[in-house]
Amino acid sequence: MSTTSFVPTSSFMGVPRGSERSGAKAAIIGLPFDCGAHPYRIGARLGPSSIREQSLLLRPFDIRSDLDPLAALGVVDMGDAPVRPGEIEPSFAAIEKAIGDVAEHGVVPVSLGGDGAIALPEMRALHRFHPDLVTVHIDAHTDAYPIPGYNTATAFARAVEERLVDAAHSFQIGMRGSVMVPGVLAHARELGYNVMTMDELLSRGIAEVFAKMRNKVGERPVYLSYDMDFFDPSIAPGVCTPTWGGASAREGLAALEACGGLNLVGVNVNTVSPPHDVGGMSALLAATVTLGSLNLIARNHQA
Repeated sequence: MSTTSFVPTSSFMGVPRGSERSGAKAAIIGLPFDCGAHPYRIGARLGPSSIREQSLLLRPFDIRSDLDPLAALGVVDMGDAPVRPGEIEPSFAAIEKAIGDVAEHGVVPVSLGGDGAIALPEMRALHRFHPDLVTVHIDAHTDAYPIPGYNTATAFARAVEERLVDAAHSFQIGMRGSVMVPGVLAHARELGYNVMTMDELLSRGIAEVFAKMRNKVGERPVYLSYDMDFFDPSIAPGVCTPTWGGASAREGLAALEACGGLNLVGVNVNTVSPPHDVGGMSALLAATVTLGSLNLIARNHQA
């Protein structure tokens, strides 16, 4: 059976292709996979190409800094992993290999999803090189539900069961909204995660919550998973599971900036669903989060 190919119109922000990887410290990888099981909303498999397209609207320099993260990191775009949307086993294997092939060279993989299920094979790959891996998971949902199987609702539950992450030093931030089964927050906490709901985040403030997170994480290697439904649907309508009561654009980008100083060894920006997007605004915001993540990695290399 042939693999499905989703060919991007360009590389992320026009960076060189992966064949020119020499000297790269970070690499973009497209993961055009979704489980294909949602009864009403399928489309995250098209996310990487849309994020790349919208990234062409960005410029490398932040107005507050003279740092060009693309140049500082020698960023390259490795293209898309050869996944098969809807097929878990071959796609997870392809994702794990794609991430591992980059990480084994000391290059930080920065991936474009894809739905939230891709986090599990990414953590499998990163754990091989970072056995003390922790995760900072920014999302409306825990993706650690008390249900069996491999899907978007279980990636972070399976990660603990497979001992891929140190849950006691890992954080899940931004949880809110309706869920399909009871006991979701309790189960994530029973797994060991430090869970911070959106209500708690907004009442205590981004600065306080993320300072606590950075202090507890310390210098451990971090897998940052940023689900675009952390943003409110009024800001990012084109996501897999839009959930009202989310972050504004300012708050969501401030949360990302508050991850500064973390030892990022892998980053994922996921769940953009172009068929449900409006004018590419969710994909453009996802590209902005991706660029912001590269800025954090570049600052670490400068330190």
